[in-house]
Amino acid sequence: MNKFTRKFILLAVALVTVLSMASGIQSAKAQKTVVTWFVGLGTGTSKEQIDAENAVVEKFNKSQDKIELKINIAASNQAANDTLSTLIASGNVPDIVGPVGFAGANAFNGQWADLQAWVTKTKYDLKQFPDSLVKLYQEPAGLVGIPFAVFPGLIYYNADLFDEAGIAYPPAKIGDKYKWDGKDVDWDYDTVAAVAKKLTIDSAGEDATSDKFDPTKTVQFGFVHQWDTIRSDMSTFGGAPVVGKDGKVKLSDAWREEAKWLWNGVWKDHFIPNATYINSDLLKPHAFASGKVAMARVMLWYTCCLTDLKSKWDIAPAPAHKGTIYAPADADTFRIMKDSKNGEAAFTVLQYLLGDAALDLLTAYGAYPARPDLQAAAIKAKAEQYPSVKNWDIVAPMLEFAVAPGHESTYPNFNKGQLRFADFATLIYGDAGKDIDVDKEFDKLQSDLQAIVDQGDPAIVAPTMEATK
Repeated sequence: MNKFTRKFILLAVALVTVLSMASGIQSAKAQKTVVTWFVGLGTGTSKEQIDAENAVVEKFNKSQDKIELKINIAASNQAANDTLSTLIASGNVPDIVGPVGFAGANAFNGQWADLQAWVTKTKYDLKQFPDSLVKLYQEPAGLVGIPFAVFPGLIYYNADLFDEAGIAYPPAKIGDKYKWDGKDVDWDYDTVAAVAKKLTIDSAGEDATSDKFDPTKTVQFGFVHQWDTIRSDMSTFGGAPVVGKDGKVKLSDAWREEAKWLWNGVWKDHFIPNATYINSDLLKPHAFASGKVAMARVMLWYTCCLTDLKSKWDIAPAPAHKGTIYAPADADTFRIMKDSKNGEAAFTVLQYLLGDAALDLLTAYGAYPARPDLQAAAIKAKAEQYPSVKNWDIVAPMLEFAVAPGHESTYPNFNKGQLRFADFATLIYGDAGKDIDVDKEFDKLQSDLQAIVDQGDPAIVAPTMEATK
């Protein structure tokens, strides 16, 4: 064999080796399991949150070479339900959905995978969480979720607006009295209404306690139920099921009371913005963040969306109703869809979202961690982001006042029922609301819900406990 032939053979071997390596690399890439993560059914669609989610995806994909995580973010929370329904109908079922609360998940009842087999196989530690949180996700279908984010209900208040009015801040501790007109009074919804009226101002500087106040020229409001459902609003007066033990819809009398309190606040005392004001330029980008609302009753997740608020603000305990605090709370997690083709790989991703990525995501979502080992760090991050807030120590204790059953608990024909509740909220807040008979409309809501429930799937297991006393 001459020198030329030998060089040719060596060159050919080298070329084959390079091609084989390239082919191997391409093959390895082709063999990656693709896991899709759908975001939007709960929180997760604001710009800051999307940035954090994309960073998590990038970090995960760089951390290993067996799974490629792809993210699909809905255009908005309002569009997410239809988007996910379309994906499912077209056979493009995402593997992981979340973060999602119970209301969002209930809209797709029966489509969530039982995680227990993967929990057992991987020896995932569920004992790190309180049993009460784990039991939230124990359904007839199995373990459909693992605790991730909890959001206690709170009062957010604009300290600058209180200072301008010379009014004392809401209590800093649960159970403390409130100083009003020189007296110590209970921090309850009657007190909130009185304070909110003084903090509702028209363009002439008159507050809502004045005979000269013009509600058509309001420039500042005292209170709002921020970004929540009417079931959540009504649950501030007591937790209650939609369906009773006998399968009948008998809405709580406490809910009727809250509906009247809400209507009075919107149309009689004018300290709550109606739909026209809520959608106006005055309250952009949204009510409390506009700096034109003194108090908002909302969950802890609202810290996600206050970076544009220029005012000093803080948090306070939820008010009581008839001596008892009822603080509707949210709980979000990530779920795997039952029809996922890559369930085991999806559970690997799920562990990452609940593990290494958890603190970054929890911070972006404004969430309080279900994992005890992350709670101090989460509060520290919030304190650094919002230095005006001093009362972070009320966050964990407020969870003890979460209402049961929850305001997102399921019942037969849940989707249609929730739409009927939404119609009731639209009626109260809309222009037609000022002339309604609340009792009459509440009775109609109840009878309509009974008809909706009767058309639903009787296999849906709904909470049947009595209303919270």
